[in-house]
Amino acid sequence: MVRLTMLPTLALVAACSLTSSTLALNPIAIKGTKFFDSVSKDQFFLKGVAYQPRTLSTGFSDPLSKPADCKRDFALMKDLGLNTIRVYQVDPSLNHDECMKLLESSGMYLLLDLAVPKYAIVRNNPEYDISIWNNVRSTIDAFKGYSNTLGFFVGNEVTNDNKTTVASGYVKALLRDTKNYISTAATRKIPVGYANNDDPDIRLQIQAYFNCGKDEERIDFFGINLYEWCGADKTYQTSGYADRTKEIASYSIPVFLSEFGCNTVTPRTFPEVNSIFGPDMTNDWSGGIVYEWSQEDNNYGLVQIKPDNTVTLLPDYKNLKTALSTLHPTGVKMDAFNKQLPASTCPAITSSWEPSATLPPTPSSAACDCVVSSLGCVASDQAVATTESLGTLLNTICGMTSCDDISSNGKTGVYGKYSFCSPSQKLSYMYNQYYTTVGKKAAATCSFNGMAKLAVAAKSSDQGCSTVKDTNAGTKTGTGNVNSGAAFKYDGVLFSLAVLLTASVVGV
Repeated sequence: MVRLTMLPTLALVAACSLTSSTLALNPIAIKGTKFFDSVSKDQFFLKGVAYQPRTLSTGFSDPLSKPADCKRDFALMKDLGLNTIRVYQVDPSLNHDECMKLLESSGMYLLLDLAVPKYAIVRNNPEYDISIWNNVRSTIDAFKGYSNTLGFFVGNEVTNDNKTTVASGYVKALLRDTKNYISTAATRKIPVGYANNDDPDIRLQIQAYFNCGKDEERIDFFGINLYEWCGADKTYQTSGYADRTKEIASYSIPVFLSEFGCNTVTPRTFPEVNSIFGPDMTNDWSGGIVYEWSQEDNNYGLVQIKPDNTVTLLPDYKNLKTALSTLHPTGVKMDAFNKQLPASTCPAITSSWEPSATLPPTPSSAACDCVVSSLGCVASDQAVATTESLGTLLNTICGMTSCDDISSNGKTGVYGKYSFCSPSQKLSYMYNQYYTTVGKKAAATCSFNGMAKLAVAAKSSDQGCSTVKDTNAGTKTGTGNVNSGAAFKYDGVLFSLAVLLTASVVGV
């Protein structure tokens, strides 16, 4: 961000006015099944690309924190005629102002995934805890102030077959909390959606599940990662695209291809874009996101980023530019569009669709901190430092005493009162349970081979802790800076909480 603090007041005002008037993109709004520019009222079709360069990075790399890379890449994307990028993971503690301004000045919007591998709902063993929720809130805070933040994805292919359907209940709880948080922390409604993997066994259940129930539990848009059109010998009818269109024709919210671009035939010539942005699909779909910008190990790149940080255009880039050059869908005007369809009916619970109607509770750092302050036996520094062993330690103690208070079951809909706490907090709680009940507070029973230690409890019990809620201390102002302020009041005292701000993750 350019610092203008030394300018005279009038110059500063003029500079700020110029910046906001020349660069600001109009927020995108949703009406019925379509996206619209909220000011011009023109229908908006996503012409986008997935943007997560990673092969040349060591570990996790946030692409929106590198202005030089953004300047290089966004100019090439603008030349392609794109208007949207999808980014899968960012570090909310970093500054994104310059890249977001560069994106805006290139006429492009951002679709951002909120989950990152380190803080994500794991499909085979789902949990929704404070680390996930705190990181999601921090990411929302970091991007809620940009007018070209089109929306957030609350999940991407979390449930990917009929054996992982329980995980969808945890994602839906995160959806609920995300929408509620945005309604209080942001100055405008920023839509939240989900991206599905198009598994033939459960695609319809997923589609219905995330668009049924209470308003705050329903997505605002739906993305489908679709790779069925492979090669120029396929057509709209033979590729499966026509079948997918029939399935979403009565859906009540916007649908688009959150990923597309099968690469079993290379170089890709993208014949599908004629249908995506032509008469075949524009009545029911809102465009698509091609996968992906940079050449990675999976061979989907439009460009090759070299070690010297220069870029080579690949055949796929040139072919996509040719395919898109004549496609300019206009759609309908917002004021003239009044079609409203009903929300979906929730899918029936079966052996292949199992998430309970009862969703997990909202994680509360305040509740977890409160209960830890009441414990006389807690996990030792050695146990906490051995992060990878916390699961083993929890399994051991849960074989010695009941762990109902820290467990969750998305199939039965039963969630322990501290099921959302961190693994180390859960371990402390369980060590204390054993120490106070089985061990009868004998000092020797708070050891566990050095994994536990005695502590001085600040409270006599955890009574009331499970109902203590976090309070959003953030404001609705600002332009994307992280505001992690969360606080809670207990016994008349206000405590501030440190929100997890880092996302040290591996590439997608």
